[in-house]
Amino acid sequence: MSKKYKNSLAIFEQLESEVRAYCRSFPTVFTKAKGSKLWDEEGKEYLDFLSGAGALNYGHNNQKMQDALVRYILQDNISHSLDMATEAKRNFLEKFNEVILKPRNLQYKVMFTGPTGTNAVESALKLARKVTGRTNIISFTNGFHGMTLGSLSVTGNAMKRKGAGVPLQNTISVPFDNYFEEDFDTVEYLKQILEDSGSGLDKPAAVILETVQGEGGINAARFHWLKRIEEVCREYNILLIVDDIQAGIGRTGTFFSFEPAGIKPDIVCLSKSLSGYGLPMAITLFKPELDQWKPGEHNGTFRGNNLAFVTAVESLNYWDDDSFEKDIQKKANVVTDFLQRLVKDFPELKGNRQGRGLMQGIKCGAKDLAAKVCQEAFKRGLIMETSGPIDEVFKLFPPLTIEIEELKKGFEIIEQSIDAVVKQQKLITV
Repeated sequence: MSKKYKNSLAIFEQLESEVRAYCRSFPTVFTKAKGSKLWDEEGKEYLDFLSGAGALNYGHNNQKMQDALVRYILQDNISHSLDMATEAKRNFLEKFNEVILKPRNLQYKVMFTGPTGTNAVESALKLARKVTGRTNIISFTNGFHGMTLGSLSVTGNAMKRKGAGVPLQNTISVPFDNYFEEDFDTVEYLKQILEDSGSGLDKPAAVILETVQGEGGINAARFHWLKRIEEVCREYNILLIVDDIQAGIGRTGTFFSFEPAGIKPDIVCLSKSLSGYGLPMAITLFKPELDQWKPGEHNGTFRGNNLAFVTAVESLNYWDDDSFEKDIQKKANVVTDFLQRLVKDFPELKGNRQGRGLMQGIKCGAKDLAAKVCQEAFKRGLIMETSGPIDEVFKLFPPLTIEIEELKKGFEIIEQSIDAVVKQQKLITV
């Protein structure tokens, strides 16, 4: 490495686009990661409560997945294969069917899309329009579904939508659960605009939603609300798409985030932690009768990432029985108790606990406070990020495999960070 750039962020500032984001929040050069921890080139250790924005649910360099991957590579097995049949893909399909689909009585066809979440969403929107012959898609306030044009059209964030540079059409955004006051029935609102011939809404092809809005503020839909949305979709012959890219793969406690609501979406989008190792991989699941694609009608050069198939198979071993789910719930309860105490002990936050599972955070009523808490936490060796339309939520996304002791160490840093920020705020206002 050039001495000029050693221990420096200068090369990134000089050569990398201004679009970079995370490196601004965490201004150091990382060199190593294992489990729930990262280290930078100065040797400083950080606890990771970001988990690759949900792409590392099983932690960094999970040993069993790493061993399986290294063995596979050293045997000169297939790494890239477009959508050709390979042993690695077969192993994934068999394991996914036996461990995930069958026990949940889900009969889905598996579509390997391009390797990112937004590609899974794009394919879901295209399929819904193809099958129904309709163009409109209903999405929800504060939803986030990706950064390509189709996905942006069903995303709520104004700044991200503006980046499209063109009109985002054939979608309508309706209020998510509890978007207004709790007594405002957003499902009845949806039914009204579907029923009313004067609403100006053409019958949609699909409704797309996240059960917990990861980027939109960790807003968790109530289970009975999700059930009623499904009922509306069935009543009006509209397809239901659940974007489980961030909230799924165990993040909210069950493999699919919609399981506790007792619903069965027509289409499900998965990515992020699907490979288990941070390797790019995405799939779109849909009911067999919707499989009306012509060969090659939606494709992608990197939809055959066999390295990801290998680690994904290993990751599915966590789901052989219900012990992993129970462990997640145990840790989730610890997080819930901690956050509820913070809200009580620090009224200056004007806070509300958000989310469920290991996808929780505190929505701060005090301006800019969440971002300042994250900054202070980073100084103290903890990585976490903000969420929400104005970054008003600091969110906890630890690996699902984190040890309780590490979790509590992170809690100490968060509490210290909040205390420091609150004291700074009081000094400013004096």
